[in-house]
Amino acid sequence: MAYPATIERLIQELVKLPGIGRRSAERVVFHFLNSPSKEDISLLAQRLLELKERVRLCQRCHNLSEQDECTICMNETRNKSILCVVERPNDVTSIEKTGTFNGVYHVLLGSIAPLDGKGPAELKIDSLMQRIKNEHIEEVIIATDSDTEGETTALYLSKLIKPLEVRLSRIGLGLPVGSNLEYADSATLSKALESRRAL
Repeated sequence: MAYPATIERLIQELVKLPGIGRRSAERVVFHFLNSPSKEDISLLAQRLLELKERVRLCQRCHNLSEQDECTICMNETRNKSILCVVERPNDVTSIEKTGTFNGVYHVLLGSIAPLDGKGPAELKIDSLMQRIKNEHIEEVIIATDSDTEGETTALYLSKLIKPLEVRLSRIGLGLPVGSNLEYADSATLSKALESRRAL
């Protein structure tokens, strides 16, 4: 039996979201239908509209913000001489959750992916280079993903940044904490060996 057109249209919109398949979309729709009040749905719709209206990119680092600059860039207690370069705003959130980094960030808004038609010109690399030159940056930490695109981006950035005579580092890659060597694949073990540090 086919759903009424209104339900089907909403399902088709929901399946466009990442990680939502048809079955999940159907569950969401029926949750909305069984919701005790229209106010709950109205509030959700209002929050979605607020998201699009209020959230923008920080003019300095391209992180998510509701103002011209994000809270990290405005925070005077951060060490503004250490700059961590990441691919996406959610990477900033992941690093912040560790509670171990007190520098500032630069979000590239992607990675170099030639197969997807995304080259350096589509990333926020020009503004990164300007920040390194103008903001007295002493160290740049490249924290791109360890996939092919992330590694390509890291290599490209390192070639651009090395002549600027700032300390350049790459996040350590390899074995997750608590894992066993016997379960790691050879590529992961290889990265772990390359990323070793002195004790």
